[in-house]
Amino acid sequence: MGGTIRRSLVAGLALTFGLLPLTLPLALLPTAPAHAAPSPEGDRQAALVDQEDQRLLQTRAVLAAILQSGGVTAVAWKTPQIYGSSHGKTLVLPALNTDQPYTMADLIKYGGKYVRKLPDGSYLLGIHVFLSDGASLLLQSSSGPLTLRMGSIPGAFSSIVSFGGKVTVQGTKQNPVRITSWDFRAGKPDTDPNDGRAYIRAVGGEFHMKYAATGNLGFWGGRTGGVALTGTDRPSSEQKHLTKEQRHANKQKRQQENQNRGSGGGGPGDIEVEKPGGTATHVPAADLVTGSIDHSTFNGNAYGLFVSGSNQSKVTNVKIANSLVDGLVMHRFTKNATIENVTVSGSRGDGFVLARATEKIRVTGSAALNNGHNGFTVNGTALAEGPSASGESLETFGDSSINNSRAENNGHYGVELLGGDKLSVQNTKIVGGDMGIVVRAAATRVQISGNRLSKQTRQGISLRDGVKDASLAGNSIVGARTGIYLRNSSGKLTGNVIKGANAHAITLLGNSDGTEIRSNTFEGSGTSAISTSRSDGKIKKQDNNTDRWKDTASLWMKARRYLKPMNFIWACVFTVVIVSMIRSRNNRRRFARLGRHPYALQMPMEERKVWRLPHRGDRQRARPPAAPVGGSVGGPAGGSGGVRRSTTVTVPQIPVPARRPNPQGAQANGAHANGVQSNGVPNGAQANGGQPRRPQPHPQHGPQPHGAQPHGAQPRAPRPNGAQPNGAPNGAPSNGAPSNGAWSAGQPPRQGLPQPERGGV
Repeated sequence: MGGTIRRSLVAGLALTFGLLPLTLPLALLPTAPAHAAPSPEGDRQAALVDQEDQRLLQTRAVLAAILQSGGVTAVAWKTPQIYGSSHGKTLVLPALNTDQPYTMADLIKYGGKYVRKLPDGSYLLGIHVFLSDGASLLLQSSSGPLTLRMGSIPGAFSSIVSFGGKVTVQGTKQNPVRITSWDFRAGKPDTDPNDGRAYIRAVGGEFHMKYAATGNLGFWGGRTGGVALTGTDRPSSEQKHLTKEQRHANKQKRQQENQNRGSGGGGPGDIEVEKPGGTATHVPAADLVTGSIDHSTFNGNAYGLFVSGSNQSKVTNVKIANSLVDGLVMHRFTKNATIENVTVSGSRGDGFVLARATEKIRVTGSAALNNGHNGFTVNGTALAEGPSASGESLETFGDSSINNSRAENNGHYGVELLGGDKLSVQNTKIVGGDMGIVVRAAATRVQISGNRLSKQTRQGISLRDGVKDASLAGNSIVGARTGIYLRNSSGKLTGNVIKGANAHAITLLGNSDGTEIRSNTFEGSGTSAISTSRSDGKIKKQDNNTDRWKDTASLWMKARRYLKPMNFIWACVFTVVIVSMIRSRNNRRRFARLGRHPYALQMPMEERKVWRLPHRGDRQRARPPAAPVGGSVGGPAGGSGGVRRSTTVTVPQIPVPARRPNPQGAQANGAHANGVQSNGVPNGAQANGGQPRRPQPHPQHGPQPHGAQPHGAQPRAPRPNGAQPNGAPNGAPSNGAPSNGAWSAGQPPRQGLPQPERGGV
C-alpha cells in the first residue's frame, strides 16, 4: 500500500513538471523555422537564456523530490534517466555510490539515440546533459583524439551542465579533446548565436580542462556564453553525499587553508569577497566553483571563457580568439585567481575583463591583441552607490594586477582601470590604441610602473575623474601626442621618459593638488613640456630634464604664461614702489637737498627753528618819516619845524637762536660791535617798516634816554622828509635791496609768507 502511494506521488510530480522519460529521435525534436529573425535579435537570445534557467530549476526540483521520497522507487530513479519538458530533453546523471566517473561510453549507453558515434570517429551529442551533486564526468579518449560535436540547430541545441558535480576534460598534447557546436543539417559548426548555441557550464563544484580545444559555443549571456564556471546562488546539496568523517575532514582542510592564506581569506568554510556590507558579498564556500584550465584554446565562442563566483581558479597557457563579445571574463565574486600566459585576440569587445566585485586576481605574461575595445579592463568600483534593493555593499574592490603582459593594436585603450583600490599595471608593453593606460572613476593608490607605451593616438597615460594618490614611475612613452595627462586627479610622476610628444609631455587640468613631477625626461616639441596653466592646487616640479624639448610657443603664448591676474597685480605694486622711490630721491623740495633725512621736518618742537609769521597790518603801516635837518632826533612830536619824531615800540621778547660766530670777526649786515646797525637802527629792531622786534639793551650802558644816541654810535645828518636810508626813494627797499621783491641776508623777508628765524639777523 505504501509503495503504491509513493509511486503515485512520484508520477504526479513528474506530470506536474512535464518531465517523463522519453526516447524520441533527434530529428523529431520540435524545431522552429531555420534561422528565424525576430526583432530585435537580443530579445530572442535573452528569452532563450531564461528558458535554460527554467529548465535547470525544474530538473533540480524533480530530482530532489524523487530522491527524498525514498523506497524502491527512489532507488530506481537514482540511475541515469532522460527527462523531457517543453524546453527540451535532459539526460540526468545522478551521483553513484562508486568513485568511478561517467565517461563518453556512459553517455552513449544512457543517451541512446541522442548520443551516437559518427563515421569519422567523432561523437554527436543531441541532448542536454545534467550532472547532479556529487557526480563526476570525464571526457577523454585513451585510444586517440576525442572529438565531441554538440548538436546546435535553429531552435534546438545541447548543453553540458554540472550542478555541484565535477567535470574533467582531459586530453594530451598529441591527442587533445575537441569540443564544438555542430549543425548536422549543414554539416558544419553553428556560427549563428541568435537562435541559441550549445554551451558548457559548471555551477559550483569543480571544473578542470587540459589540452582541449573548443569552438563556436555559447550565446548572449555569460553563463551560456561558451565555457562558463559559475558559483551557484542557491545552497548546494553536495554535503548530504558526504559522511560525518568526510565533512569534518573537509572542515579541517578549509581551516588550514585559511590559516595559510592569512586573515584575508575569510572565515572557516566561507569566502568574503570584500568587507561584508550586503548580501551579495557573502558567498558560502561550498557554493563556489573551483577549477583549472591549462593548454587549451577557445575559438569563436560568445564569451571565450567566463568565470564568476570562483575561488582560486587557474587559467594558464590558454589561447582565446574571435570571441563575439569578450575574451576572458572574471565576473563577480571571483577571488584569488591566477591568469598566466593567456593570449586573447580578435574579440569584438574587450580582451580581458576583471569585472566589479573581483579582487586579488593576478594577470601575468598575457597578451591582448587586436581586440575591438580594450585590451585589459579592470573594474574595482562598488556594486552600489547608495541604498539598493539587494542591499549591496558600498565598499570598493582591488588588489588586482597586470604584470609582464602585452596589449597591442586594440580598438580603444590598451588598459583601463575603473575605480578600486591598489590596482596596478607593471612591466607591460602597450602598442597602439587611442590611449595606452586610462585610470578613472576615483581610483585610489594605483601603481603604474615600468611600462613601455608607443604609438598611441592621443595620450600615453591618462588619469582623470578623481583619481587620488596614483604612482607613475619608470614608464617609457613614445609617439603619443601627450605623454601623461591628468584631469582632476593627483599623483606622483617620477622617472618617466617621454619621447616624440608634439603637444605636451605632461598636461595637468583642473584640480591637481598634491601632484609631484620629479626627475622625468622629456624629448619632443610643443608649446610647453609641462602644461599647468589650466590646473589648480599645489604642484611640485623638480629636476625634470627638458634639454631636448623644443618650445614652439609663440611670443603671445609665452607672454600669456605670465600674464595671470595675480602676476599683473604684483607687477603693478612693484612698479608703484619703484617709481615712488625714484621720485623721492629727486625731489629736492621735499628733502631740501640730497642726503637730508626725510623726517627732518618732524623733529620735536624744542629742536626746531623758530618761524616768524608776519602781521597782516605790516603792509598798511606807514614807515615813520625821518627827522628834518637840524632837528634833534628823538625830540618831542610837537617840536620846532613840526617834524615827527620816531618812537621805539616795545614788543614781547621772542627767543632768537644764538648767532653763529663769524670766522672773520665782523658783524653781519654791517653792524657795529656796540649793538647798533649800520643804518642807525638799534640792533634787534627792523628797519624801514619791518616787523618791530624787541630792542636789546647794551650789556654795558642799558637803555638810552629818548632821543639819545646809543653809546659808540656815529651821529648822522637828518634825511629829507620821505627819504629812505641809503638814498633810496620813498617806498623802495632800503640797504640796496632789489626792487623785484627778492631779499638777501640782512634784509627783511617778503611779507605774507612765514619764514624761519635765521640766526644773527
